[in-house]
Formats: sequence, C-alpha cells, structure tokens
Amino acid sequence: MESNTTTPQKTHKQTFPVTGMTCAACASSVETILQYTDGVHAASVNFATNTVQVEWDDRLTPESINLALQDVGYGIIISEKAVSETVQEEQAKKYQEVKARTIGAGLLTLPVFVLGMFFMDWEAGRWISMALSIPVLFYFGRHFYVNAWKQARHRKANMDTLVALSTGIAFLFSAFNTFFPEFWHAQGIHPHVYYEAATVIVVFISFGKMLEERAKSQTGTALKKLIGLQPKTLTRIQNGQTHEIKIEEVQLGDRILIKPGEKIPVDGIVEAGSSYIDESMISGEPVPVEKKAGDKVFAGTINQKGSLEILAEKVGAATLLSQIIQRVQEAQGSKAPVQKLVDKIAGIFVPVVIGIALVTFSVWMLLGGENAFSHALLAAVSVLVIACPCALGLATPTAIMVGVGKGAENQILIRDAESLELGHRVNAIILDKTGTITAGKPTVVSLKWAVISDQSQLTVNGNQLVVSSNEAYHSHLATHYLQILHTLESKSEHPLAEAVVKFLKEKGVQPVELESFESVTARGVKGRFEGKTYFVGNSKQLSENGISIPSELKSEAKAWSEKAQTVIWFADEENALAILGIQDQIKPSSKSAIAKLQNSGVEVYMLTGDNPQTAKAVAEEVGIDHFKAEVMPSDKSDFVKSLQEKGKVVAMVGDGINDSEALAQADVSIAMGHGSDIAMDVAKITLITSDLEKIPQAFRLSHLTVNGVKQNLFWAFIYNVIGIPIAAGVLYPINGFLLDPMIAGAAMAFSSVSVVMNSLRLKNLKI
Repeated sequence: MESNTTTPQKTHKQTFPVTGMTCAACASSVETILQYTDGVHAASVNFATNTVQVEWDDRLTPESINLALQDVGYGIIISEKAVSETVQEEQAKKYQEVKARTIGAGLLTLPVFVLGMFFMDWEAGRWISMALSIPVLFYFGRHFYVNAWKQARHRKANMDTLVALSTGIAFLFSAFNTFFPEFWHAQGIHPHVYYEAATVIVVFISFGKMLEERAKSQTGTALKKLIGLQPKTLTRIQNGQTHEIKIEEVQLGDRILIKPGEKIPVDGIVEAGSSYIDESMISGEPVPVEKKAGDKVFAGTINQKGSLEILAEKVGAATLLSQIIQRVQEAQGSKAPVQKLVDKIAGIFVPVVIGIALVTFSVWMLLGGENAFSHALLAAVSVLVIACPCALGLATPTAIMVGVGKGAENQILIRDAESLELGHRVNAIILDKTGTITAGKPTVVSLKWAVISDQSQLTVNGNQLVVSSNEAYHSHLATHYLQILHTLESKSEHPLAEAVVKFLKEKGVQPVELESFESVTARGVKGRFEGKTYFVGNSKQLSENGISIPSELKSEAKAWSEKAQTVIWFADEENALAILGIQDQIKPSSKSAIAKLQNSGVEVYMLTGDNPQTAKAVAEEVGIDHFKAEVMPSDKSDFVKSLQEKGKVVAMVGDGINDSEALAQADVSIAMGHGSDIAMDVAKITLITSDLEKIPQAFRLSHLTVNGVKQNLFWAFIYNVIGIPIAAGVLYPINGFLLDPMIAGAAMAFSSVSVVMNSLRLKNLKI
C-alpha cells in the first residue's frame, strides 16, 4: 500500500476526440475503462460531441491513455489542432464512410430483394442472392458484427447485437438451405432462404446511421467563425514607429494602432483618438458606440470610421472574445448525450428477444418429438426475424425526416432530432430584445416642431405629416428646415444620423449647400446656411450654446424618452426648432407570439444589453413580466443555467454573437434568420423569417413529431407483441400452426411499411 506521505503527482487535464464509439453504451465503456486505469483521476465522456475530458497524473501520457483504450477497440486522437477542429474532421470523415457503406449496401441489396420477393423458387437465384449478400453483410455491414462483439466482451447488448444476431442467423440458415436443401426435403419441409430480410435490415439501419452522422458532421462551424473574429495580425506602436506583428506576439501594455474598418485584437483602453465601435457582438445593440480617450474596447469588435490608439489590458485567452469562445465550447461539451427513446427500449428489448429465442429453441428441443431440431431452429429463427429491429430503426429517422421537412416548409430550419424531441417540453423561454422582439433597425418614429408663429404647430408622427393651421405657409417653412436638417445629418458620422437621412429621403426632402460644417465630439454637428448657424445633436449642445428650449419640447422629449425613444434636437442660433424621436420598433408579431407562448404555459423572459428604461418600455408593450437589462454575454448563459438548475427546460432565442453562449447552454436554441452566422450555427433551430410567431409553431411541430415517434414505436412493437409468441409456436399445440420464417419476414416488413406510412401522415397535419 502506498504511503499517504508520497509526493503528490502533478495532474493534467485535457479534452480529446474519441474514435470507435457508436452508441451510448460505447461511451459508458470508454468512461469505465479510463476511470479504472491507474494514473487517471477522472474521465468524462460526451457521446454527443465524441470527446472525452481526462484528468491524469505524471504516471501517464496521452499516448499511454490511447493504448489503454486501443486494447478494447477505442482510441483518442492526439493532435496539435484544436479539439473542435479535429472532431469536425473526424465527423465529416465518418459521415462519408457511412454514406459510402449505405449506398454500396443499397445497390447490392436491390437485386437480392427482387429475387427474394418475386423469384423465390428459382434455384440459381438463391446462389446469386448468397453471393450478393456476403459483401452487404460482411463488408458494408461488418461494423454491426464488430460492435456486437465488443458489447459481448463487456457483457452488454445493444441494437448492433440484435442486428448482428438476426442478420447473421438468417444468413447462416439461408446458406445452409442453399447448400443442403435435401436436409429439409427429406423431412417434407420446403427450404426457404432469407437473404433479402438480412440485407434489407443492414441497408435500413445504415440509412438511419447516415442521417445521424450527417447531423453530427455539420456541427462545430460556430466555433470556427467565432475564432475567425480574432484578427491574425495587428499594428504595434514602439518608439513612435509602427510594426505589424502576429496576434500571438502582443504583450500586456503594448500600444496598438486601430485603423478604420479593422477588428480590435485585444481588450484595452483608448489612449488617443475617437471613433464609433460596432459592439453588437457583445451587447447585441445595433447602434455603434462612441469611443474616446479613457473608454474600454473589446477584442472582436469592429472600428468604424476613426483611428484609435489603445493600450492592451487583456490579451490571448484573457480577452472577452476568448472567454466567449471557451464558454461556448464548455456549454456544447457539457450537455449529457440525449439517450433516445429507441435506445432505452432497445436496451430492454434486445436481451429479452435473445432470451425468448433461446427459450423457444430449448423448449422445442425438449418437447418437439421427432422433428424437434427442425422445429426448434425454424421457431428460433422466426422469433429473431420477426423481432428484427428494422421498424425500430426506422421509427425515429422517418418521423424526424418528415418533421424537419414540415418545418422547412414553414420557414423553421431544424438541425437535429434533439431539438424536436425537447421542443414540446420547453416551459421557460428567454428572448433577446434587439433583433428578436424588436426589428434591430433604428427609425424615426416622431418629429415635433416648436411653435413657429401664430401659436400654430406642425407635427410629424411616424410617416404621417400633419399641419395644424396655415398649412401652405408652414409646409413651406418645414420643408426649408428639413432641407437643412437633411444636409447636416448626411454629413454626420453618428449612426443615428442614418435613420434621420433615410426618413427625410422617404419624404422627398432634398439637401442644400452649407457654407460650413463641423462635428462636435459627444454633442452632435453644426453648420451655417444663409449666414445662420444650425445645430443637430443632444440637449447638452443646445445648453452650451445658450439656445432657448420651449417647455412643450422639453416635456415631449421626456415623454418620448420614457417610451424608449432616443431624442435628437434640431435648433438655430437662438431657439430649438424641433425634436426627433428615434426608436428600434417592435415587430408586429412579437406581442401575439409572446401571448401564445404564455397561454401555453411557457414562462417568457427578456434579456438585453440595453438600458433599464428602454428594456422596461419594451417589456411592458409586449406583455413580458420578467426582464433584465444591461446584461453581458456571460450573464445570459448564467441566467439560462439558473433556470435549468430550477428544473426548467429552457429555450433561448437570439440573433447575435453576444447570444451564442446562452444559445449553446440552452436545452433548445433558436436563432433568427436575419442574425449572425455564428448564432445560426450554435442554434439547433433557425427561423428563416424574423417572425416570432414561428416559435409557437416550432413547439407544436415538436409535439406532433414526438407523438409520431411514439406511434411508430407502437407499430414497430405491436407486431412483436403479437408475432413473437406465435413465432415461438404457442399456437402449435392448439391448431398445429407454426409460423414460417418467411411469414415472419413479411410481418417484419409490414411493420416497417406501417411506420413509414404513419410518418408520412405528419405531412398533412397543421402546425
């Protein structure tokens, strides 16, 4: 026994891609083997991502861990590449292998099926069928036998076990009847062959595997795109000189030049210059943020028009973007593999069927009389053939295929079966505000003029121009001012200026020639026209220039602010002339969609990086009681976790990079189709339109599809419940009826047809 005073070994922790796993039972085997390997402190396998996280000490190396697994048919990939990249390559390779196997098996099985169904008594047809069946079973389908053998060595059984047993026995029985037909003729029995049953099973099950691998091979691109946000090089300033260096070479405290249009490479603080930064990847807000000396900037955000000099405060793995990447990896990898309903049933079903077949054979050998062996063999094979998991293998894929197709018809793109299975169980949904509940495009929604003359007032609300009196005079005056406003805003760099210019263009307002123009940092813009100075910007600019602000505009500006509108002031040298209200408008479908979700028992939450005032106004308008403002990306994923810890099945809906962590963490993740590619890659469901009404439809589709899977399993098993006892020979003592394996094969085939027909029925249901 080791002494407790032994110097503790240094531990290492790393995630590796795993090879050779085909089912949840394999994942369990890998985990068990590693946990019992001397020197391994902990091992956690994620079957969904085909990875294992291992913690080991200096007694082992990654190579020795790989050797421990190779002894039982598995392995880990040791590569300098990122784990996600290696896994993606392996998944793509596996998908191509399964696809090739399925196509090869299908091409050879077609003539076997035709011969078995329509030329069953043709003597040469049996030899042709046997010759074609050998490569289908033992080349294209060899993995079923290899995996079944692995399971048997670990005293376990799964779907591969039943496929291997049923197809193997059917083939051996058929081969015996092909070589020695006189054995059965001597006993007055016609020797049937079941090559078509064995080969069709392999093709159908392989097809299901191909669908699964295809879904797996398409995951992981989100992390690639997140990593793509990090620039490869940057411009460092040293001793007044600029040098382009690799991102890996940057050090804390380096002074970095950020040119217009460049991505910011590190987290830092602005030392010199001013610009607008697109921070939508962090905040989700569409309006770029002004940055000047002393302000913080983050890696992955995009500089717009001005140049900046920043001081590096966080580099490499410490940056906010790197932390987002790491958290997305953790959230994707931490999900326990979803054990499909079929696997759970198969876990019980397989050993039970094998047991029944053995009992059937034994009972017939004891009580079968002079034809005991022939009856025992026929009955045992009939049990295995009728219980063959052909319909079981089709139950989930066919329903999922139809469900996914139905979703696509309704502008709901579903990436995997897991989302369809979980969707109907969602009881808490988190909505991002900008771009999800709202349109994500700031627009002018209000324009109010100060009193121009004769106590008359001109108001523009939305796109409707309303003149209260002296219409011709005021219309002319308003046009004159709007032309000046148009010119000033068209020269402004402020992002909200674009909304004003677009609004005025739609009104047909033409710009004029200014005598001068100046941009005032953090205040707005000003310019001269016909000897008079005009201002556009915030209220601070008006106060600093001694401009008079009428009380009615002050009160209106306050009211608009409370309604989540951003107020822009327009003034001449003496008086405020007008105010404009700019708002990110709520989508027409948001309120009704949220009401439908709440009526179906789903709790709705809103999270946003925006200010509390705007968040409250939006939440109240759409009827959401639970909301949080000024949240960072990590706050969103933490909020998802907190709901999951309370036992909630959580759906997250988002459209930006800032939502990717929370999307990866959620049980069901939904991306808006107009959003970022990264959000759509992380999410398992993408709505092609920005219509929130599609979310209740997606949950309804989930409900219908899961019901379809359950119904399919019923049809897959009802034949077994009725057929297995008959195949075993329970009717023989009563009326002398013994089920022929050919009839058992037909019953098995009919159960498959029932499953496919039931799945197709989903196409006609409304969501």
